[in-house]
Amino acid sequence: MARTTSRTSSRPRPPRRTLGDFVKAFLAFVALASLVVGVPGALAYFVGWPLPDEMPSLDMLQRQITVDTFISVLTVVVWLAWAQFTACVLVEVKAAVSGVGMPTRVPGAGASQALARQLVAALLLVMAGAASFTPGLSQLGQTLEEQSRPTVASAAQQTPGEQAQAREKAAERAEGAKRTAETAKEQGTKFYRIQPPEGRHHDSLWEVAERHLGDGRRYKEIYQLNKDRVQPDGSKLSQASLIRPGWIMEMPADAHGGDLVEMPDEAPKVSEEVRQQIQEYAKAGDQARGGGAQQGDDRHEGGRSGVDTDTAQIALPAQRPAAPDTGSESGTEVATPVGGDSSFGLPEALIASPLLAAGLLAALGRRRRTALWQSAMGAVTGRGHREPSVPTGAAADAQDALLVGADPEAVRLLDRSLRGLSAALTAESRPLPVVYAAWLTDGELHLQLGRAEGRPPAPWHEGQDATFWHLEQSAAGVYGDTDTASPYPGLVSLGTHDDSRLLLNLESVPGVVSLTGAAQDRAAVLASIAAELATSGWSDRMTVTLVGFGEELGALAPTRLRHLEGVEDLLEVMEAETRQRRGALGAAGHDSVLTGRTGHVQNNRWAPHLVLLAAEPTETQAARLTELASGAGRLGIGYLVGTGSADLPGAVWQLEVTSDGRLLAPLLGLELKAQMLPREQHDAVVQLFKDAEPDHDPNPDPSTSPFLVDITERGRPAVYARLVGTYELIGIDAPDSERSALLHEALALLLLHREGVHPQVLAASLWPRGVTEDVRDALVERMREWLGADPDGTPRLRLDSAGRLTLAASVVSDLDVLRSLHHEATQGRGARNAAVRERLLTDALGLVRGPLLVDRPEGRYGWLSHEIIDAQLPLLVADVALALSEHHLEQGRPEQAVAALTVALSSSPNDERLWNELLRATHATGDTERLAVLAASLVARANEPGASRRGLPPRTEALLDELLPTWRDADAAAG
Repeated sequence: MARTTSRTSSRPRPPRRTLGDFVKAFLAFVALASLVVGVPGALAYFVGWPLPDEMPSLDMLQRQITVDTFISVLTVVVWLAWAQFTACVLVEVKAAVSGVGMPTRVPGAGASQALARQLVAALLLVMAGAASFTPGLSQLGQTLEEQSRPTVASAAQQTPGEQAQAREKAAERAEGAKRTAETAKEQGTKFYRIQPPEGRHHDSLWEVAERHLGDGRRYKEIYQLNKDRVQPDGSKLSQASLIRPGWIMEMPADAHGGDLVEMPDEAPKVSEEVRQQIQEYAKAGDQARGGGAQQGDDRHEGGRSGVDTDTAQIALPAQRPAAPDTGSESGTEVATPVGGDSSFGLPEALIASPLLAAGLLAALGRRRRTALWQSAMGAVTGRGHREPSVPTGAAADAQDALLVGADPEAVRLLDRSLRGLSAALTAESRPLPVVYAAWLTDGELHLQLGRAEGRPPAPWHEGQDATFWHLEQSAAGVYGDTDTASPYPGLVSLGTHDDSRLLLNLESVPGVVSLTGAAQDRAAVLASIAAELATSGWSDRMTVTLVGFGEELGALAPTRLRHLEGVEDLLEVMEAETRQRRGALGAAGHDSVLTGRTGHVQNNRWAPHLVLLAAEPTETQAARLTELASGAGRLGIGYLVGTGSADLPGAVWQLEVTSDGRLLAPLLGLELKAQMLPREQHDAVVQLFKDAEPDHDPNPDPSTSPFLVDITERGRPAVYARLVGTYELIGIDAPDSERSALLHEALALLLLHREGVHPQVLAASLWPRGVTEDVRDALVERMREWLGADPDGTPRLRLDSAGRLTLAASVVSDLDVLRSLHHEATQGRGARNAAVRERLLTDALGLVRGPLLVDRPEGRYGWLSHEIIDAQLPLLVADVALALSEHHLEQGRPEQAVAALTVALSSSPNDERLWNELLRATHATGDTERLAVLAASLVARANEPGASRRGLPPRTEALLDELLPTWRDADAAAG
């Protein structure tokens, strides 16, 4: 089977051994002899037997440690180190001589095995035939970790490579590979047998090309020589990423390295079975070469323009048939998604990013609640609680877009499903699979694995092939909230393909991901990724480092996002962290951070660290970055580099964002509508978070002042709604029963937003799964007719100049009246007249009948999860009660003060201010026994298992020390 190759002239065979090689081999022999034979000989001669000659006893352990004892202990340690190194040498020699795959790892012997490998390789390099049977000699000096780093498999076994800049270049490379295959009959043919996996390390064509051709990017030549040829197990190589142990790969003629077999000259060095498999495989290749190349050409031409279908791809999941378009007004069946065709003047990018929008809304709500409580407790301003400012302008539009686009149910599905999967795998004592991507479709979650991992745990099912696991939303109901660590916090949205949304797992990429395109387009993609990572609801702890951009994005998540100015700063930080993580993994006995996120060993130190780089690295910096990223996948570190160069050195995956908003990745087989956060929307989102800071005290805009009603008899409203407690309407007829629920909910939304509600926000709130425009408009018109008009003929539901739906001042809720009474009592007439203040505050407290909308039907009013009214109402009630209690105490009426505070505590039971004031009011009654009972109940409440904190707050303890010095004695006696 003599064959030749056109590459012989350009890629010569390995050179003959030089004098330097023989010198290295001699030195390696001396070193091995000294370490393997000399060390034990010296120990036996100079020290002798280090262990005691008698059985250890307790007296022996209590003796004084002498110099001889110390030397004996040290000798035992040296013997153990010698035994470990000798085992490494034997393992390396066996692997080199057998020519089968990579050597077995010796536990805990990373540095020792690396040294043994280099010495054995140097020695065997000059031995007869060593170049043919020593594995990995072409990478002499490579460390153990580099040789065994995780490979890219299945979807993301995608190899680094030069992205085709034009179809002509791609065709030229493919034609060159075909010529190599067609002319490979002039020299002895070399074959490689795919090795079985070792731990999480799987063989890949990229690594085979890197080891035996000197350049991983030549994997296509191996692929062209072997594609569509029948393998020993009956299957065929159809994608460069999908190879199996035991497969035979014909190699280009200039391939070199020990685990290759050159036929027919080296046939005796392998078993009869392998020899027969290689011979049959070679014959099959001769028969198939004629038609195979043409078939490959046809297949390539039929693919998408600009996509190399011979490379590994991230495949689209199998789609379910679409649900029928019913246009039902009930919201149980979906028509057109809200915002699907038109953004109605709102920022389209935010509307089209449901996971990002949901994360931003949730984080914004948490920030506003924190600001409310801090201001209420006097932590910042020293005054009563301050209402959050109402967004205006671009910030208001951004908030409306978030409300329209957010899909909290999808976030909940993703979060619970991934954590549930992790818990199920832990229960089966199975490791977490490597996940390269997730696809969210209508009602389904698909995970694309790095390789086949067997049957998934129920209710997950295998998808279109063994590398897909999928879960239907209806089956995900078995998962609830759990304290299981988030298994894949590095998933982040890149964009959509039709109705499928792709989330790429950045921390699983075994190298650098590059992002090219115009500067403003790259910035928009990086900002979107940074914002989603900062606020994602399916992650726990995480560090996201932004380099050269996005310092202002820190407002979104100050504890998660950090900013560095330049690449050099980043390299210094990441080199230290990479060393630390490698050491921590080794000390814990984990092969990757995935192991540390399952079972009882869950630990925050396995949280991912994702780096988004916008600063352009130099060639030297890019090389250092590539070296850091080469094994980062198992460390939980990911790198995404935005660059103006189409050829970033060492980039594993290459993404390109186009001026029309598409995200292309030809080597991954991807073409998406990119998820982006353009600069204007980026600034508006940041402004929303800055306005929500606890110490933010802006100049109030008169147009956003709180809505206050006329509380005199002249201001009696035409329509009055009771929202605090049960929902009741006064002054208006009940609507038709079949539409009553929707109209009541719409009115409640408008009453809680006196500044106005965008029609798209109204539709997204009432129909979170989507609705057609005609159904929405019909509801608005029906509601306008239901509310009627004021005496001057002006409709009570109208559109303002910004296009938002607003209510007339004659439509009022009890929440509006409660806020107005408190304002008048503390800043209006009541501030100057104690009797007026008492009457106004008493009337205000009389409006409190329970929590907000306590009787709302299940499954509706989901938009309340985006609101902070659940925090505002208890604080407002507390402020009313505190002001009334202060007034009663000034008037010497402690019992009335106690009664007012007790009413408020039913609405705001966790408000420390109310409990402290109740202690003062009870003390003012002079009833010490009653005060002691209250103190005991407070202590018991603070120590309940479900309490947010153990023990009383410090200010409450200090107050009790002043009012009831004996309370600690009673607490100790009870404890």
